[in-house]
Amino acid sequence: MPPKRRSAGTTQNKEARSRSSPGITTSPELSVKKHGDKDADFVALCKSLHVSDVVCERTWKMYKSLQESLNEFAEDEKRLWAACLFAVVTDMDGVSFTVTQVLQAVSMNVKQFAALVRKLDVNLDTISTKVNSALARLENEYDVTLALHQRFEKTCRRIFAVPPEAKESDLLRTCWTTFLLAKGRALQMEDDLVISFQLLLCTLELFIKRCPPELLQPLYQSAISKVQSPVTRTSRRNQKNAKARLAEPEADAALLEALCKENDCDINEVNNVYQTSFSGFLVSLELHKFPGLPQAADVNRQYQEHYRKSRDIDARLFMDNDVTLKVDAAQLERTPKKNAMEEDSVSVPQTPIRAAMTSIQHLRGDLTSRGDRPFTNLTTYFKNCTVDPTQNVLRRLETTGATFSQRFAEAVGPRYITLGKQRFTLGVKLYYKVMEAMLKSEEKRLSVPNFSKLLNNSTFHTSLLACALEVVMATYGESSFRTGGYNHGRGGGPAEGDMCFPWILHVLDLSAFDFYKVIESFIKTGATLSKDIVKHLETCENLIMERIAWETGSPLFELLKQDQEGGATEQAETPVSFGQALQHEHTAADLYLSPVRPCPRVPPPDSAATAKSQAGPSPSSQPAPQAVGQNPRQPKSNSLSLFYKKLYRLAYTRLKVLCSYLLSSHPELEPIIWTLFQYTLQHKYELMRDRHLDQLMMSAMYAICKVKGVDLRFKTIVSSYKDMANTSQETFMHVLITEGNYDSIIIFYNQVFMQRLKTNILQYASTRPPTLSPIPQIPRSPYKFPSSPLRVPGSNNVYVSPMKNPGIMTPRSRMLVSIGESFGPPNRFQKINQMVNSGDRSAKRTSDHGGAPKPLKRLRFDVDGQDEPDGSKSDGDSTLIQRLNDLTSARSRMQEQMMLEGAESRKELH
Repeated sequence: MPPKRRSAGTTQNKEARSRSSPGITTSPELSVKKHGDKDADFVALCKSLHVSDVVCERTWKMYKSLQESLNEFAEDEKRLWAACLFAVVTDMDGVSFTVTQVLQAVSMNVKQFAALVRKLDVNLDTISTKVNSALARLENEYDVTLALHQRFEKTCRRIFAVPPEAKESDLLRTCWTTFLLAKGRALQMEDDLVISFQLLLCTLELFIKRCPPELLQPLYQSAISKVQSPVTRTSRRNQKNAKARLAEPEADAALLEALCKENDCDINEVNNVYQTSFSGFLVSLELHKFPGLPQAADVNRQYQEHYRKSRDIDARLFMDNDVTLKVDAAQLERTPKKNAMEEDSVSVPQTPIRAAMTSIQHLRGDLTSRGDRPFTNLTTYFKNCTVDPTQNVLRRLETTGATFSQRFAEAVGPRYITLGKQRFTLGVKLYYKVMEAMLKSEEKRLSVPNFSKLLNNSTFHTSLLACALEVVMATYGESSFRTGGYNHGRGGGPAEGDMCFPWILHVLDLSAFDFYKVIESFIKTGATLSKDIVKHLETCENLIMERIAWETGSPLFELLKQDQEGGATEQAETPVSFGQALQHEHTAADLYLSPVRPCPRVPPPDSAATAKSQAGPSPSSQPAPQAVGQNPRQPKSNSLSLFYKKLYRLAYTRLKVLCSYLLSSHPELEPIIWTLFQYTLQHKYELMRDRHLDQLMMSAMYAICKVKGVDLRFKTIVSSYKDMANTSQETFMHVLITEGNYDSIIIFYNQVFMQRLKTNILQYASTRPPTLSPIPQIPRSPYKFPSSPLRVPGSNNVYVSPMKNPGIMTPRSRMLVSIGESFGPPNRFQKINQMVNSGDRSAKRTSDHGGAPKPLKRLRFDVDGQDEPDGSKSDGDSTLIQRLNDLTSARSRMQEQMMLEGAESRKELH
């Protein structure tokens, strides 16, 4: 039953501990008699969670279908039943229980439960993308609330003068519950860390100024204003005709400023949240009528209603350290500390809130001196134009600002339109700053001050503004890649409450291809951007190349069509230039307008013939030799060429990683797969329409392995693909087959990919296969910082960083090989190579996805006769255990070798 109402000041501990309230009885009562064929404990679990007969039946069917794989699960049956129940009710939209109720029923915490649900996906289609999205949202909300509660506890110790054992007192419990209720009512995006934290500060301000002074620490006793605003009363004349009008609640300015200073928060933003949202929340609770603290029982009852309606986690249980919200040691909040000896070494991880506040301060501090109007230098550039763009720029910003603020409020909450305006104003400041830096750079490069054509290009301005707004939202944590760039809203737009990229493109009605043109210049001219923001923009660029730029309606297809028809104003990159480094001087101005330098001299016929012999048939996009005396054709822009240059390098990088997982014992296949993959992107680019780059990559890999007689099933490819970085289940589960019709990737391969490329694929089985495409040169990313760790290809968690200071290495770490440090006699490298090569590498190859990787049990979306069934099962240690064994063995061998060499050196000295 819901908690009973209690008067203020009564203890809530007992109530919180017995909070496993009954489920929401929206489902028909379960009939136990209908389920006599099932385990009695399973039926009892279903009944306790108030599920319907249909849910009970489907869940049992799922559980039985997984029974052959149950030996892989260490959890007991009851936990497996709960995981299956969650998956079924999420798919059916028939949830009759809260997440906390199912967690309490099987004594699991959020992270364990989410991992178990995903682990059930042994057939790759057991868990739908809908369930995966629900799990991602649940975990993210848990992470945010955990970070907020940790900061709440830490802050309360500095505010309230209560003994440590009173941590769970009524005052703190009621304060935390009031905050949860405010967050639930005011925010549609309850996982928004920054706004939630600002709401928490507002809640703390309310409790500080209303609690007895003796319960406060001296700092906050002195921070409270001496004069409180009295409650406003109506005149006697109006008392008979109207209800009393009460003043809107106002924050104590001094107190709120002290809280913001203590927590590195911007006072203007927090005050705005208070006035536009928190004050309205106080009015809804009628807390503005009374000067005292909120009544614990009343706040608790209202949150109970919200929690049961949302069917989410009961965040009140953080106050009880409940098993369902148990915090792992790795998640505990830590204060960053620096070692004086390693000032420039890898930074210590910050707490989520501290990191967010630091990023915001960095962004705002860089833009503090800038207004939301063009600065003098920028105004000068505008006036130097043949057609002054000033008025068009200002009108565009006015219109776009209104649209952005409205859409921001729709996503975050209806009261947050003013906050949306603040975000937009910050974006405008950054937009002006980067534009000015771009123009300065262009003026220095071209020695011309007139940029009339560029500055009167509305697409350029919209793209630059979109990039600035994306940086602002990413800084505030309101844009990320939790969905892998996929949006699940109706009509292709983002879902409600989701502002992840490419949300900003939908808001500004901007094509991804146009947005891509400005990213690199934005990063290079925005020198003060943090590493995290640079990484964010680079991920945006990759998502555009992988999928978003290939959506129907993209201008990319028109450019490719013109290129193929020979009347191109732009040219895609040809295989001849694959080996060239990704070094160019293309700026945003080059990509939007005509180049300022003539295009490279067309090679003579003999050179073209040589290139043709090296790279195979000359592609249609390669310009034909010009007649004597005829001027070479000038391309209008370099945007298509640069796009394909980056696309090929991204495509080959991802293919190389997947090959390292699956085909390390067949290295000869990688260049063949790449040749088919590259041919598809260049000549069959229509296959990319409304699809993902990785879908073509996996299809090319399967096709070549099939024609070369290498036993590699789609189920194995997909299983390893899931281990790659930045992947989504949507990529292989939801592939376009025909217009409006989606299915799995194997259906796409059989019905689309193979049909379009059958002739080309079969050529690789002949005695005269096609000439291999050159391998693209993969240079260091232009966006990487010199000290950034680089991920080792084929590994998800192995990184290499430049050595900072070899002088501070400990005797233990000095056993590591350090490039750049004197290592001794040259034969030491030879001995180490001999030692490593002599080791047994079969286990390591298996653990690193090489050789014959273990396939999944079966792939239910395989079509009979189109992908061979496989029931093989491999025994052995887990990947983690094998890797640990490999590392321990290698380290032991190296220690023995070093000791042996040390003994030999001592003998030589004697």
